[in-house]
Amino acid sequence: MKLKDLVTYVRTLPHIVEDIKWGNDRVFSITGGKMFCVFSFENDEYIGVSFKVDDHRFLEMTDRPQFVPAPYMARARWVYLVDTNGISEKELKELISRSHQLYFEKLSKKAQRSLLET
Repeated sequence: MKLKDLVTYVRTLPHIVEDIKWGNDRVFSITGGKMFCVFSFENDEYIGVSFKVDDHRFLEMTDRPQFVPAPYMARARWVYLVDTNGISEKELKELISRSHQLYFEKLSKKAQRSLLET
């Protein structure tokens, strides 16, 4: 799967805000909440993506050759995808969706209800 196609998928997730931070990173956040996915790019080409994984899966993911601990975010159990070879489109989408869900669940119940009503 090309990272560009993954960006298109992330844009379909509910209640997101997209912006550019740190000069060249496309950041996706839960509306009113925290970021859940960051795409790095250079010269208009995506070069990698970082996202949160469940705490119990962090070591499993970073043992795989496609992932490394995400710079600056590893302590929060974020991984950085360095190679899309050997990982299916379905699995990537599931991992990104899970990251989205993890941060949605961290919102207050009031904020969650408000987003679900819109």
